[in-house]
Amino acid sequence: MRDVVPHAPRGGAAIELPSARTRSFPPRGLLFLGLAIMVVLLDQTTKRLAEDRLDRAGVRSVPLPFVGDYLRFTYVENRGAAFGLLQDQTAFFVFVGILVIGVIAASYRYLPRSGFLVHLALGLQLGGAVGNLIDRVRQGYVVDFVDFGYHSNWWPVFNIADSAIVVGVALLALNALSPGATGKSGHAVDASD
Repeated sequence: MRDVVPHAPRGGAAIELPSARTRSFPPRGLLFLGLAIMVVLLDQTTKRLAEDRLDRAGVRSVPLPFVGDYLRFTYVENRGAAFGLLQDQTAFFVFVGILVIGVIAASYRYLPRSGFLVHLALGLQLGGAVGNLIDRVRQGYVVDFVDFGYHSNWWPVFNIADSAIVVGVALLALNALSPGATGKSGHAVDASD
């Protein structure tokens, strides 16, 4: 419903004109965008530190132990997808990255009354997608440096953006599977209501 303001031109009858309604940016929108920006800044900063500080010879560095035999930093130039799939397909991954960012933005805009977890999840996913897209556009590969595992059981090397995406997906799954995640109308319930 639009607000109307009466307006009377000289010598005429009053005409009702729509008022200019100011819209404030909702706090959850600030959470979504603020978190995405923080993820991008943290991701890009840590990747530049990995590039500058890890002793690398080519596309992979010598692992630098950080927390015993469990966590180490290893510089890797990832020219593929997760687990090294589809190597050297930069144009494809740039296209997919732009598509994912568009889907996240559209999902955020059109989700009905989404709750806190959805805003948090989409902010993490957007930040992660933008962080990895920056790398692909800037240099043709994504910098990975977090190396986690024990003895001969190591997870593939990853970065902050990858972590944000995975945590975002887990939060969306948690939101979808939690009881009370949908109301009688089938729309997401806003926890602040």
